[in-house]
Amino acid sequence: MKRLFWIGVGAAAGAYVTRRLTETKQRLTPQGIGADLADGLRELGAGLGAFGAEVRAGMATREQELTDLVERRTGGHVPSYSEAVAEDEPARPRGRARGAGA
Repeated sequence: MKRLFWIGVGAAAGAYVTRRLTETKQRLTPQGIGADLADGLRELGAGLGAFGAEVRAGMATREQELTDLVERRTGGHVPSYSEAVAEDEPARPRGRARGAGA
């Protein structure tokens, strides 16, 4: 019975080692290296996207905190970016542009 047990253990270990060697051999081919590189770049892109989203969310939160603080201390309204851009721009003097025709 002991011999049968050790034969089973040896067969399982042999199958495991053979499988791992086959996987390692596949990973070391140019196609395997390319696939690993592509997976790494895909994970890096996803991580950068998530980082950017968290930074934008943090910026929006901090901007709201600062806007509330300024409005509370000054008692006035702080325009948002879209409100500030929508306001009329000051008229530019009309005349010859610098460097034109000279």
